[in-house]
Amino acid sequence: MEMSSKRDDKKRLKILCLHGFRTNGSFLRKQISKWDPSIFAHFDMEFPDGIFPAGGKSEIEGYFPPPYFEWFQFNEDFTEYKNLEECIDYVCNYITTNGPFHGLLGFSQGAVLSALLLGYQAQGKVLKEHPPMKMFVSISGTKFKDESICEVAYKHKIKVKSVHFIGEKDWLKLPSQQLASVFHEPLIIRHPQGHTVPRLDESATKELKCWVDAILSSRDHDGDGEVKENVIDKVDERIENQILKGENKCIDVV
Repeated sequence: MEMSSKRDDKKRLKILCLHGFRTNGSFLRKQISKWDPSIFAHFDMEFPDGIFPAGGKSEIEGYFPPPYFEWFQFNEDFTEYKNLEECIDYVCNYITTNGPFHGLLGFSQGAVLSALLLGYQAQGKVLKEHPPMKMFVSISGTKFKDESICEVAYKHKIKVKSVHFIGEKDWLKLPSQQLASVFHEPLIIRHPQGHTVPRLDESATKELKCWVDAILSSRDHDGDGEVKENVIDKVDERIENQILKGENKCIDVV
């Protein structure tokens, strides 16, 4: 039993969870606790605080204790950013020091930053020595608007398995949909709430569980992909050769 336990611990995957603007890691942990705990039971989830102390009033003041933090600063139109590069360096250093991480989860500003890091990693701009991230949970996320950032981060579809929670009453509803569109085959889960980590109904919980289970299953078979692809290529070649020869017989594949 002890050996089995050690083996299970070794297999556990890590998710880095980035909180929203002027909140903190503990608050995001509390927000995620609304969800069925079995969903991420096979993951170790880390909730660090942002790099900068909140530069203004927090919307959770009076509801959740300080201190509050922000990842970077921005103007009213979200077209100009301050301390973004310092923030990226900080998070990348956290990832390389405490990783490897299998994926990212983010709410609001944390989701914006997470998606940027995934796009940058795909383009070889950051985390070059870290294994490619495999999953992303975005809650009320959006894209950066600066063209110099967009041309790199969203240059191609980001091939990371992603799920995007989009609220019908969220003021970032359309931007969240635009963020989802830069990912390859994203899963979108809609909810009737606003700019918040939503409580999940039975249907949404089932969708998220299935999505997570598929990731865990594919992770268990990592390394098999290339073998399977080679087998498929050989089968296709054999079928093509038989068609050219006019043969018509079944092919057994072991």
